[in-house]
Amino acid sequence: MEGDGTQDLKHCDRDDVSHLALDIGGSLIKMVYFSSSSGCSSDDQINGYLKDGFDVSSGTSNHRVLRRKLHFLKFETSKISECIKFISSKHLQYGDQDDKDLDSDKNIVKATGGGAFKFADLFKEKLGIILDKVDEMSCLVAGANFLLKAVNREAFTYMESQKDFVQIDHKDLYPYLLVNVGSGVSMIKVNGDNDFERVSGTSVGGGTFWGLGRLLTKCKSFDELLELSHQGNNRVIDMLVGDIYGGTDYSKVGLTSTTIASSFGKAISENKELDDYRPEDVARSLLRMISNNIGQIAYLNALRFGLKRIFFGGFFIRGHAYTMDTISVAVNFWSKGEAKALFLRHEGFLGALGAFMNYEKNGFTDIGHQFMQQPSANKSSTHSDVQDNGCIECRVEVRD
Repeated sequence: MEGDGTQDLKHCDRDDVSHLALDIGGSLIKMVYFSSSSGCSSDDQINGYLKDGFDVSSGTSNHRVLRRKLHFLKFETSKISECIKFISSKHLQYGDQDDKDLDSDKNIVKATGGGAFKFADLFKEKLGIILDKVDEMSCLVAGANFLLKAVNREAFTYMESQKDFVQIDHKDLYPYLLVNVGSGVSMIKVNGDNDFERVSGTSVGGGTFWGLGRLLTKCKSFDELLELSHQGNNRVIDMLVGDIYGGTDYSKVGLTSTTIASSFGKAISENKELDDYRPEDVARSLLRMISNNIGQIAYLNALRFGLKRIFFGGFFIRGHAYTMDTISVAVNFWSKGEAKALFLRHEGFLGALGAFMNYEKNGFTDIGHQFMQQPSANKSSTHSDVQDNGCIECRVEVRD
């Protein structure tokens, strides 16, 4: 089970955790929650990490500004008992206690995803909490908008092992295409705050990679399959243009000899059984096939609506270099270099963050504009830190 990521809290008299939000998907449960302190000094409260236009020096009597950390965790949905055990062990102050639309004597947790419906009775039985279900697409968009507006160095490009952060102009953010790659893929045209439309999608996504990979390689987890792909060579299984044209390019239509003509195509012409192929090569070919198709479909939808920016999120990507590089190459190839794939450091937590934003009406003021990432001396700003229970250190105003 994932650790809780709270070991590096500083300057706090007590360690409280609160405002849990969940995104319960087909294969993963994503969790976001606050750790907070009432013991932060006034100097600590006003040292400049609040969002532009947020004035904490006015000294309003009914507001407090606190240092908090926003934590990110994930659990496999198949191991939901571990998630429930973690929540129970942390004694989380779940969230709303007096929602007018729900039973006021119950603990309320904001939750999104299909699992919020599927496992509602289980959470009530085991933890005594009610899942307040928030629309999945709304949460994905709210989470993405929050990250792009409030967190520094969130978006980046990745090609040929080169990671470059992109400065986003908040005044020129919309419209953009959000491609969320979970078990399946949703493609959402985002026109503004609370203004979006799901324009396309595909059932070939992370669940496809994991499901087929498990059948073909006997890997027992997504991460094991992803790690296996590191050691593979897809050219052993994929049929390339050069295999068809005797090692040469098909230059007339712009295809190099190394372009994949048919994923898994060599298995047709070779007299081999599955056991004759290395699992590493199968995993690599499978990852390449799915990533290529997601990149191509995403660009075609961006072209369809005249969108210049394509942001990719979802836990399929997981900061995996080969996955990002493949998607980037696909977008670059089909757009003839006119478009670039953009990735998000907190990619897998868009839905959970969006659900978390729904607490703003109960105690937080305009929560989506109050977070600014603070570089930590103890943590680098690498993608793996976020993936392994990283956190954003924040300042937040709370109504008394």
